Amino acid sequence: MGKILLSIVVPCYNEGRNIPLVLERFYETLKDEGLLSNVELILVDNNSKDDSAEVLKNELKKFKYGFAKTVFQEISGYGSAIKKGLSDSIGEFVCWTHGDIQTPPKDTIKAYKLMLKQDNPKKTFVKGTRYGRPVLDKVLTMGMSFVETILFRKTFWDINSQPNLFHRDFLKILFVDNAPNDFSFDLYAYYLVKKNNYFVKRFDVHFGKRLFGESSWNTGLLARYGFIKRTLKFSFELKKGLK
Repeated sequence: MGKILLSIVVPCYNEGRNIPLVLERFYETLKDEGLLSNVELILVDNNSKDDSAEVLKNELKKFKYGFAKTVFQEISGYGSAIKKGLSDSIGEFVCWTHGDIQTPPKDTIKAYKLMLKQDNPKKTFVKGTRYGRPVLDKVLTMGMSFVETILFRKTFWDINSQPNLFHRDFLKILFVDNAPNDFSFDLYAYYLVKKNNYFVKRFDVHFGKRLFGESSWNTGLLARYGFIKRTLKFSFELKKGLK
């Protein structure tokens, strides 16, 4: 491989049926863009309970997927998986995105191209803005964005959107404190971006339906309530402890 310009971290928890599609679509995208030798795809097996580990082992034997590798994270949690992937990355720019194809791989490369157009890439954070979502999900996003904006007195919007892309220098900031292991990781990173006066470049990303499997958290109203409750709890802790 050539110089790794971009590392893409994909957390995988019980994504056995999605993994082959993730790999194939990243392969097609990187091949079309001429980036197969300059991008590394890091698939993090987050202690999956399905056949994800076996699927990863078999798929990564294929020669065409030489741009991809897998690492294992025993500690459960979305944030924990991302942290493991980021710590194993070597690219000049680093990104994390979904492992369920709800955010298309081509949008990750779109984010990378947008980053290269910025005046100061080292102080820029590129983040998607989702469209095409159910009405209830959009209402919840608006509500959470409003609360976080009031709480931190900085504009927050679509906090859990993907992809998230930045220069690896940001890792020095991201790993200073104990980042959360759950879905609050997105909020934590976004907060640090705002706190350290990064320029945030947003772009529209179609958020589709999962093709296989079920979300590990978005399984109904009760699950959404639990997610909001945990996020708000972490928000107040963040406000208190990271000023």
